[in-house]
Amino acid sequence: MNNKKIVLVVGAGDATGGAIARRFAQEGFVACVTRRSADKLEPLVNDIRAQGGEAHGFACDARKEDDVIALIEQIETQLGPIEAFVFNIGANVPCSILEETARKYFKIWEMACFSGFLNAREVAKRMVKRQRGTILFTGATAGLRGASGFAAFAGAKHGIRALAQSMARELGPMNIHVAHVVVDGAIDTDFIRNNFPEKYATKDEDGILDPGHIAENYWYLHTQPRDAWTFELDLRPWSERW
Repeated sequence: MNNKKIVLVVGAGDATGGAIARRFAQEGFVACVTRRSADKLEPLVNDIRAQGGEAHGFACDARKEDDVIALIEQIETQLGPIEAFVFNIGANVPCSILEETARKYFKIWEMACFSGFLNAREVAKRMVKRQRGTILFTGATAGLRGASGFAAFAGAKHGIRALAQSMARELGPMNIHVAHVVVDGAIDTDFIRNNFPEKYATKDEDGILDPGHIAENYWYLHTQPRDAWTFELDLRPWSERW
């Protein structure tokens, strides 16, 4: 069995999640990354390996309890202890409350909130036995206030923030650091470049978030001494209105 430290990033996309996995891999962590499609993880896994790190990609539907339990068991038994867990699934789909459907509202909650509970619960069970670990949730402005047209997303993000708060209060005395990161602003992604070119044009003025800089803060949270733990950290460009 490999006894190296594991970071598990659920929702390792092309931006924030991938950057977090790379950052931890730079520190010697084995990066375990998940998406529903394993094929989409290959560029990230290959990049980490090319930089001298160790990475493994897993196809997993984070909403399926049996799949999540099996994934955590596989990682813990075959690779090593999960020392850091990052939940990074978003579901930002705007829609008027007058046109929102029950199916889509539920799916957004299931992706951005319920799956966070499933994965964090399973990881926490392992961490508590070892009396150590870090659990980090990627939040959003919607977790603090619900904007017009974002009822479903706001509901899910409020939920994940509440989950993080409850877990932090319960697990902190067991030496498990739980934190919630409010990412407030556009992130440097292909989606922003292609769909919001005016916003993307502010990149040269530091007007959008660099995924690498976001990842640096996740590493910072993981390395905090427990006499000065942060629960909530908000990140936004200097020019973002808030």
